[in-house]
Amino acid sequence: MSFRSACLDWLQGLGIAIGSGFIAFYANISVAQITPDATLPNNSNVILEGNTRIISGGTTRGANLFHSFSDFSVPTGSEALFNNRLDIQNILTRVTGSGVSNINGSIRALGRANLFIINPNGIIFSKNALLNIGGSFIATSANSMKFADGFEFSATNPQSVFLLTISVPVGLQFGTNPGNIQVQGSTLRLNPGQTLALVGGFVNIDGGRLLTSKGRIELAGVAAGTVGLSNNGSYLGLNFPDSAVKADVSLSNGAEANVRGADKGSIAINARNIDISGENTRVRAGIFIDNGTPQSQAGDIELNATGIVKVRDGSIISIVVKQLPPQTEYYRWC
Repeated sequence: MSFRSACLDWLQGLGIAIGSGFIAFYANISVAQITPDATLPNNSNVILEGNTRIISGGTTRGANLFHSFSDFSVPTGSEALFNNRLDIQNILTRVTGSGVSNINGSIRALGRANLFIINPNGIIFSKNALLNIGGSFIATSANSMKFADGFEFSATNPQSVFLLTISVPVGLQFGTNPGNIQVQGSTLRLNPGQTLALVGGFVNIDGGRLLTSKGRIELAGVAAGTVGLSNNGSYLGLNFPDSAVKADVSLSNGAEANVRGADKGSIAINARNIDISGENTRVRAGIFIDNGTPQSQAGDIELNATGIVKVRDGSIISIVVKQLPPQTEYYRWC
């Protein structure tokens, strides 16, 4: 038997169809979506009902609910529903596998819980991604989350979890090569007054919109180190020690970060290099016309870079600082 014949026999034995001039591979390929990893004292459960993946179980400690998955992605036209108790304040979700989280459907949680998604490999929000949660949302490619009592909820060392903690999260610990956080044309919107934070290697907002009226948007590129996480009673925020190594942040192709509302709303971008580019790419804070009061105050936009800040190609950074007649805005240009 020739080598070619032996090879063809082997391929046919694997169920691979062979035609004239080409080899066609047929396989029963299942796309990983939301798969619990069985590393918690009380493991996460996922049930599919229609197009909704209902996430229950997990381990509760005080007001913290911990979930752990080997894969976490939301396909087009589907929803991931965290079926949490209404008294939960923080839903802490880690991804322990090696794949990127691809979000192209809806993520929903009950009540006013803050939702954290930690995947060191990276997270991509495609054009159909939506958020339907009552609290703040933090998506990060950190290795682990640190708590006030010294506990770490790690995605890269999941077997270390046993007791978990009722303490509050105070920081994000990054490895040396964190994955990227990308928003590709989707609109991520939160309720007024909440924080939307995207913290990872390269943070890239490509044509997407980030919206939280009167809230806070935090974009941070981190290459290594620990980033602090604080809650001042009004919003969740990030702080950067000198030891944290920064990476780049980009907003382009009509991307928008917008916190305008009836009162304070703020935006902070921390990075090595910041690139804001493209016609209709906008970073906006301040007070909506006819929507404030004499006591209303416009918030701040902070661009903190260790390298270069570029605002170019028709992009805009603006703060509405006072109310004017309809169809008119007064900008403070940055």
